[in-house]
Amino acid sequence: MRLSVDQFRKWNNKCVTLMGMSGVGKTRLSNILRNSNWFHYSGDYRIGTRYLDEAILDEIKAQAMQIPALRDLLLSDSIFINHNLTVDHLKPVSAFLGMLGNPELGGMPLNEFKRRQRLHREAEIAAMRDVPAFIHKANKIYGYSHFINDVGGSLCELDEPGVIEGIAEHTLILYIQATERDETNLIARAEKAPKPLYYREEFLNEQLQIFMQEQGLSYVAMIEPLEFVRWVFPRLFRARIPRYEQIAREFGYTVSTDEISLVQNVNDFLALIERVIARESNTENEQE
Repeated sequence: MRLSVDQFRKWNNKCVTLMGMSGVGKTRLSNILRNSNWFHYSGDYRIGTRYLDEAILDEIKAQAMQIPALRDLLLSDSIFINHNLTVDHLKPVSAFLGMLGNPELGGMPLNEFKRRQRLHREAEIAAMRDVPAFIHKANKIYGYSHFINDVGGSLCELDEPGVIEGIAEHTLILYIQATERDETNLIARAEKAPKPLYYREEFLNEQLQIFMQEQGLSYVAMIEPLEFVRWVFPRLFRARIPRYEQIAREFGYTVSTDEISLVQNVNDFLALIERVIARESNTENEQE
């Protein structure tokens, strides 16, 4: 959705999608807005509580069944297992995605890893298709005036017809682009504390082959899971940038992490969007 500054100001029920890599400030900004009558729709939370809920719990139960005492309690219905997902605590989702490599080091076989990647992709597509319905619910049922769509960093990787178009039809897309300094910091953070990630299968196959050749490995089971994530993250980061930029050019606007870091309240946020709209409108006029 592309608007003029005046159209944005007169938009009574503003709906904005925040897009960018994990760590650029999407959830911090969403939390600020949540306290100012904005409904916070977290794509990752929707994935975990609606579309991967059963798969996540099945995996936890399967692990618990390997412990005799827990197995007996589960089979006798003496205990039950549930996760505690919140918008600010999404670890069960990332734990389900897991890492590739040596099972003795917490990794998993390639076929199982790809199966979970496909499940996550399907879940994210479904969660994004739910956005229009939640915009309606947020306003008509819960009484929120505005809507913020806090999407996962892998949105740009889905390559599913109609998903981005659907989001753009109902929301203003704001791509948060990491500055060179913040890009360096995000990569350093990922190297220090690697986390499970979603990869397009084509990208994964390509990078996995390169990694194994560089490391002289013959089997996926020989991969040290944390080392692969550390190695692949900068490549994933840079592979996603042109995808984000293409979406922003076609459907939305671009703002830097420096600009986002200055937002402290809802008025700062609205003023920033107006500046970005004006800035990109001026650029388009100059190009014409």
